[in-house]
Amino acid sequence: MAARPAAVIFDVGNVLYDWNPRFLYERLIDDDRALDAFLRDVCTKDWHFQHDAGRPFAETSAELTVQYPEHAALIALWGPRFNDQLGDMLPGMRDLVLDLDAADVPLFAITNFSHEFWPPFRTREAELFDRFRDIVVSGEEQLVKPDPAIYTLALQRFGLAGSDAIFIDDRLDNVEAARGVGMRAHHFTDASALRAELAALQLLA
Repeated sequence: MAARPAAVIFDVGNVLYDWNPRFLYERLIDDDRALDAFLRDVCTKDWHFQHDAGRPFAETSAELTVQYPEHAALIALWGPRFNDQLGDMLPGMRDLVLDLDAADVPLFAITNFSHEFWPPFRTREAELFDRFRDIVVSGEEQLVKPDPAIYTLALQRFGLAGSDAIFIDDRLDNVEAARGVGMRAHHFTDASALRAELAALQLLA
C-alpha cells in the first residue's frame, strides 16, 4: 500500500467550485450565438489568465475595451461580478472536504486566481475556506501553475516536503508539474474517484 501523505492540497476552480464565465454572461446576453461569440472572441479564458498572473483588472479591461468598444459595458462587469462566474461546489466535494477536516487531515490549496477577485470569493465561501490552513493565490505571488516555482513556494510556506502532500487539480499539466517537484498528485475528474484514491491512501475511511 502507498505511504500515507500528511496533507491534501486542492486546486479551487473546477475541483472545489464550478467556474464558468457563462454563469454570469448568460444573464446579460440573451442570444446564444452572441454569447458564444463574446466568450470566444472578447472575454476569453486566455485574456482572463492575465488576472491569475497578477495583472490588474483596470489595465486588462481598458486594453480590451479599446479593441471592442461596443462591448465596453459587458467587459467592465467581469471583475466586479466575478463571483457570479463561480457556481456551487462540484458534486460530492463539500462532503469530501468536511470528511477530511473531521479526520484532522491538514488542508491547503494552490489556486490560479486574481489577487483582486480572490478576497470577495474567499469571504463568500469563508465557511469552507476557514478549514484550510493556508492558500497560495497565483495573482498575489505573480506565479501561475504549472510553473514549478509556485509549487515550491507553496511547499515552503506550508512547511511540507513534496512527499508529504497529495495535490489535486483538474488540469493534467498542473498535475504533472506537481509531480515534477516531488508531490503525489491526482488528476481530478469527479469526487468519487478522488474519494477512492484518498481512501486507498488512508486519508478517508
